[in-house]
Amino acid sequence: MSTVSSSGIGIANLPNQKHKIVAKSGAHFTVMVVGESGLGKTTLINTLFATELSPPKNYSRRHMKQLDKLTEVEIIKAELEEKSFKVKLTVIDTPGFGDYVNNRDSWLPIIEFVDDQHEAYMRQEQQPQRSEKSDLRVHACLYFIRPTGHTLKPLDIEIMKRLGTRVNLIPVIAKADTLTQTDLATFKTRIRQVIAAQGIRIYQPPIESDDEPAADHARLLAEAIPFSIIGSTKDVQTADGRVVKGREYLWGVAEVENENHCDFRKLRSLLIRTHMLDLISTTEDQHYENYRQQQMETRKFGEPRPGKVDNPRFKEEEEALRKRFTEQVKAEEARFRQWEQHLIAERDRLNKDLESAHGAIKSLEAELDNLQVGYGRGTQRR
Repeated sequence: MSTVSSSGIGIANLPNQKHKIVAKSGAHFTVMVVGESGLGKTTLINTLFATELSPPKNYSRRHMKQLDKLTEVEIIKAELEEKSFKVKLTVIDTPGFGDYVNNRDSWLPIIEFVDDQHEAYMRQEQQPQRSEKSDLRVHACLYFIRPTGHTLKPLDIEIMKRLGTRVNLIPVIAKADTLTQTDLATFKTRIRQVIAAQGIRIYQPPIESDDEPAADHARLLAEAIPFSIIGSTKDVQTADGRVVKGREYLWGVAEVENENHCDFRKLRSLLIRTHMLDLISTTEDQHYENYRQQQMETRKFGEPRPGKVDNPRFKEEEEALRKRFTEQVKAEEARFRQWEQHLIAERDRLNKDLESAHGAIKSLEAELDNLQVGYGRGTQRR
């Protein structure tokens, strides 16, 4: 291993070069929010990025008890700028998820959207011209958990398992101000236990061994998962006269940026201030690469992705059609056998009637012969 002179050759300036490149080109960051309606997804996004990216939704117009309602996917785009640094932000919302009586397969549009973005990007990489690539690959998925104080619901476990293998999954407890600090701590512990027991993969901030302050901060963020969140874009005044973002109650104010009240600052740090580039690179190097490798191993170059045959809804419909077809075939076979038996019985009856008629004819012929013989004898006597 060769050594470099004390004056150096400039390698140490590479981080500065990286900073200039990122500052010049900016960043493209895509966040997906998943969770039931009314958990404050839109409010949290507006609070995180300090702007109204999406207006509050009117849930009174939504029929919450529809059957077999599909989850929708909404795309919101914005360009944010701070100190001459620009970020092209895309927020993927999923209204309708978990809102209906029959929530079976309500996660399918979400999973398909994530996979479709990997597929679209991979197809663009295979083209001769790749300068204008559209990229909607999800860099971070915030999964909102209803603050029940109990544990994860089966629907939560089902979709978190599937999302964790595809995106950087970050679970958050919505409306944390509805739980006491004791109940919130217990709820967090139960969620972590379920995540571990079910093998759900969630995003873990990397711990840099050569940077102790950064490592300590990463540990602090990891220990806070799932993040307890209070979202609010409203300015309220505290008892001591401070004006803060928060929610006002009879007992006082729940402050968004007070770490004694919630983990909003930790989540914002993870998403924006300290780990945004890691979320982007993890999506590129792990999740997209896993998808690309899997697709390359199962199909030929340039071949389109096969249809979604693993879609449980399609499987159930196919199975129902197959079952109905089989039942119809069996019914037709039974009707044919019954008709065949009827024909055989009718043939046997006709054969018997024919034999009876044939026997009657033979009997009549014998009587006729006897009459003819008797008539001949009488003539001879005369």
